Amino acid sequence: MATTNDLKNGMTLNLDGQLWGVVDFQHVKPGKGGAFVRTKLKNVMTGKVVDRTFNAGVKVEVANVDKREMQYLYREGEDFVFMDTQDYDQPRIPAATVGGAADEESGGEEPAGDAGTAPAPADSEGDPQS
Repeated sequence: MATTNDLKNGMTLNLDGQLWGVVDFQHVKPGKGGAFVRTKLKNVMTGKVVDRTFNAGVKVEVANVDKREMQYLYREGEDFVFMDTQDYDQPRIPAATVGGAADEESGGEEPAGDAGTAPAPADSEGDPQS
């Protein structure tokens, strides 16, 4: 547990059973009334960004999130297979967990162009085109 005074950009919080990343925060101490913390939070699963205000000193639950660099390999049934670039482990992630990012995934080693075609042959008669 941490307080809203301990918030930093990039932290992940567990609020109402969902994971939220702190995008931005601002500690505000008005001349009249108590201090508060204005935050911009991004939902880790859906990507939705919301503004939320906390009273200063309120306890919030900090989530322990392990961030790893992964490379998308292929889709197997309803699961996506990724490769951990550090230890080459290949976990299968359910499509429901990947969510909307599934539409953005592409093959890790697939070339951008069509590798099966050769360039068109040059004009063999040598006629310059005018």
